[in-house]
Amino acid sequence: METPVFEEIDPASDCDCPGCRHGRRAPSPAPARPAARRALVVAVGTATACAAGVAAALPAAAHAPARPGDPADETPAPAPVHDTPQGERAPLHGPAGAPASPETGAPLPETTRAQIIERAKRWVAAKVPYSMTSYWSDGYRQDCSGYVSMAWGLPANEWTGSLGTFSDRITKDELQPGDILLFHNEADPEKGSHVVIFGGWTDTARTQYTAYEQTPPHTRQQTTPYAYWNNSSRYLPYRYKGVVTGTAGGAPAATGAGYPGRAAFRPGVRGDHVTRLGEQLVKKGFGGFYPAGPGPRWGEADRRAVEAFQRAQGWRGGAADGFPGPETWRRLFA
Repeated sequence: METPVFEEIDPASDCDCPGCRHGRRAPSPAPARPAARRALVVAVGTATACAAGVAAALPAAAHAPARPGDPADETPAPAPVHDTPQGERAPLHGPAGAPASPETGAPLPETTRAQIIERAKRWVAAKVPYSMTSYWSDGYRQDCSGYVSMAWGLPANEWTGSLGTFSDRITKDELQPGDILLFHNEADPEKGSHVVIFGGWTDTARTQYTAYEQTPPHTRQQTTPYAYWNNSSRYLPYRYKGVVTGTAGGAPAATGAGYPGRAAFRPGVRGDHVTRLGEQLVKKGFGGFYPAGPGPRWGEADRRAVEAFQRAQGWRGGAADGFPGPETWRRLFA
């Protein structure tokens, strides 16, 4: 497994949040002339009184979320306190912010783990500003779900409520770089949800990991406690269904020996792989949906049998859509 390289990010000396501006020292004023001394005393007294009034009226300014410091310092930063609102599902944006029309009926794009992490690091290096309404030059929305959509190479901007349909539920022990930890808060989906990209464990006890995330003020890479700083029990691990080993675009061998790819299980597709899948489902006890046994053509009976198998793994929602991803295939043939 390829371990992502930690990136050096300058300390937050350029932070322009109200708290940091408040803490900076202003240059000492030049000595006042004797003739102006009395006016200066009066002005200073008035300014002091105004400042005291403002300080009493305003709460203490909050600092920006902690950013990674010296790479040699492995001490986790304080828990970030921020809000991560996100936009809804939307197409990619082309030149001048015009929505780009996705190719209809296109198979789910395949990608490797190395490519996912490489794309994630691009935004970290560029310090892409956080926004739920702006789109970066690559067409992806600059919020947490847009960031994952970009790293996975999805054909549109998804959100935390739809990312699960492109992935399989996995366990903590199965996490590998390029997987995600997803918290979709149905009570407040647009403002109470968040998602981060898993970059690899940073300790042998698996209590901390490298997280790539899009969060105010900009994209960052940081050692993070598992599963997250807050709402930890509600962050669930998922694996993109299009992740493969080898080089995407050539003839990769997918995760799970013999997995033929997501596009091989589309309505009406024929092949030996469909028969193999059906026969394995029968062996595992999920063949009751076949009226006359599995055949070489993918159909609704295959989908329902796969869905039943996925639900038996404890998966729900988009993770149990009836279409086998690499993780479904691996477990089915294990």
